[in-house]
Amino acid sequence: MLTLSEFHVIPLLIFITLLSSLLSTAIPINIWPKPRFLSWPQHKAIALSPNFTILAPEHQYLSASVTRYLNLIRSENYSPLINHPVKLMKGYTLRNLVVTVTDLSLPLHHGVDESYNLSIPIGSVSAHLLAHSAWGAMRGLETFSQMIWGTSPDLCLPVGISIQDSPLFGHRGVLLDTSRNYYGVDDIMRTIKAMSANKLNVFHWHITDSQSFPLVLPSEPSLAAKGSYGPDMVYTPEDVSKIVQYGFEHGVRVLPEIDTPGHTGSWGEAYPEIVTCANMFWWPAGKSWDERLASEPGTGQLNPLSAKTYEVVKNVIEDVVKQFPESFFHGGGDEVIPGCWKTDPAINSFLSSGGTLSQLLEKYINSTLPYIVSQNRTVVYWEDVLLDAQIKVDPSFLPKEHTILQTWNNGPENTKRIVAAGYRVIVSSSEFYYLDCGHGGFLGNDSIYDQQGSGGGSWCAPFKTWQSIYNYDITDGLLDDEERKLVLGGEVALWSEQADSTVLDSRLWPRASAFAESLWSGNRDERGVKRCGEAVDRLNLWRYRMVKRGIGAEPIQPLWCLKNPGMCNTVHGALQDQ
Repeated sequence: MLTLSEFHVIPLLIFITLLSSLLSTAIPINIWPKPRFLSWPQHKAIALSPNFTILAPEHQYLSASVTRYLNLIRSENYSPLINHPVKLMKGYTLRNLVVTVTDLSLPLHHGVDESYNLSIPIGSVSAHLLAHSAWGAMRGLETFSQMIWGTSPDLCLPVGISIQDSPLFGHRGVLLDTSRNYYGVDDIMRTIKAMSANKLNVFHWHITDSQSFPLVLPSEPSLAAKGSYGPDMVYTPEDVSKIVQYGFEHGVRVLPEIDTPGHTGSWGEAYPEIVTCANMFWWPAGKSWDERLASEPGTGQLNPLSAKTYEVVKNVIEDVVKQFPESFFHGGGDEVIPGCWKTDPAINSFLSSGGTLSQLLEKYINSTLPYIVSQNRTVVYWEDVLLDAQIKVDPSFLPKEHTILQTWNNGPENTKRIVAAGYRVIVSSSEFYYLDCGHGGFLGNDSIYDQQGSGGGSWCAPFKTWQSIYNYDITDGLLDDEERKLVLGGEVALWSEQADSTVLDSRLWPRASAFAESLWSGNRDERGVKRCGEAVDRLNLWRYRMVKRGIGAEPIQPLWCLKNPGMCNTVHGALQDQ
């Protein structure tokens, strides 16, 4: 504890930040992500009735959520790692939580109202949760579950508490690549469960890529039969239905990505006639990087000049739309490599006649985007279709009312370029949000490992720490509210060259939790000061609770730090960027 004689040598802002951190430890409840507004002036608690129940309106997905949370409340037996004194009120117990939803018909789509108000009045046997939608009610149920501690049947929760909460951004997602390495259905469902606990709402499923095509499609069964890693590494229509249903029950949209026209080598196993440079060595000996056929092992790009290409692609789109009710359809569009298309004689003839590679991409986009839109879908593409230095389309081929761009390069700079062009954007800047970075490279026989300061072979090193993720402002540098409104939100991404089910949880969590809070309630306190220093203890506590809930989140500190509050801080570390 600081003495009065020391105050004069410490800037006032540092002292205020430290004091805020110390005061926050007096609260025995820990809600992640932190609510936008919480008032608990008397720090009193009440026992939960052994017959506690949740009273909610009937709704296909909310009812399943209510059952799940009621079971969690009764079985979690969460004991805080740090015990704080709190006054337990006697004479009555909390008997129920009354859930009221203004409009049960609101569907789960981008922009749906996820706000909720939660109150537990002193002297009342009922808590009250009010939401405009079933999905907002689910967010409130998660908050309510995190407020409870104790061992059943002796459970407690705060009383005289009021919470008003809503997200800053409507799109808060996790991307998982299931092509480079396969993940079982249970792995995906566990991820969706953890996302819901962190109030994340979009599971971006990067299903296919050059390495494998694991999605079984009724109209094109040979794509998975020949392009997957094997019959035990596919996702059947029944699997997809189970995952989508599970997503609805947790308030998580399942957004499918079928990456084309690049990253399609796996299609060549079934249709070699529509894929250029399939199964060729990705970086031929003696060739420069600009002459490569792919940006990593696994070559193949769809041929825009082949009529058969569009026949197959439209079958794929139609089947995917039938399996996924999500209103966004991610069409990929990234890393179309010149060298790959140039291996095809018909394409070379087209280029020799004055055509360009960008015109090839425009032909492909113009032949597929309208078909996706005709299926009542909004198309999401990676930023490359507009911003790539070599192969990109004219904006006239990307109607703004039907197109969203996802950025992954150059941090805030590319976000600025996209919104300046008038497009909506999803931010996945690799410099901050790529969770696979910093684990070395996967290439063999690579001389980069002999070079000092090479980053260990990882192209996007260093490892993205939870602090870097938490502190990233996705609207940084935008000119005005009109530009900021075009930022729908963001996604952290786990590409799977070096990940599978054995490391899934630890690669995602709790770093994705840090991301979740920054997009739900922000990374700054009410004074506009970055609150990363204050968040560390809360995130640490939440990580332990996630582990207890069956999520293998990696540790961020020794347990000693929680047992000794403030002892793992530095004075300067408590002061965040202004």
